Amino acid sequence: MFDIGFGEIVLIAVLALVVLGPEKFPTAIKTLGMWIGKAKRTINGIQSEISEELRLDEIKRNVSITKEELTQELDELKQPFAEAGVEAKADPSDTGVADDKDDNTGVSDLDTKADKK
Repeated sequence: MFDIGFGEIVLIAVLALVVLGPEKFPTAIKTLGMWIGKAKRTINGIQSEISEELRLDEIKRNVSITKEELTQELDELKQPFAEAGVEAKADPSDTGVADDKDDNTGVSDLDTKADKK
C-alpha cells in the first residue's frame, strides 16, 4: 500500500518516543494500531462489496445472454408449426369441422360415451 521501509518505521517510532515520552508512547501506538485496523477492515469491506457487485453484474449479463439465446431457439422451434398452421388454413378441402361420427355405424362418439355412463 505505502512504500515505507523498516528503517523509516524505526525512525518514526524513535521520534514519537522522544516527542510523546515513555508514558504516552504505548497508548499512542495502541491507538494507531486500532486506527490502522479499522482502516484495513473498511477497505476490505469495500473491496468485498465491489467484487460482489461485479459478480452479480456478470451473472445478470450471463442470464440476459442465455435468455436471448433461449428466446431465439424457441422462435426457431415455433416457426415450422406456424407455417404448418398457415398451410392447414389455406387447404380448401378442410372445412374445419370435426367429424365425430363413426364411419361404419353412423353413431357419434359422444353418443357411445354417453351410453357407457
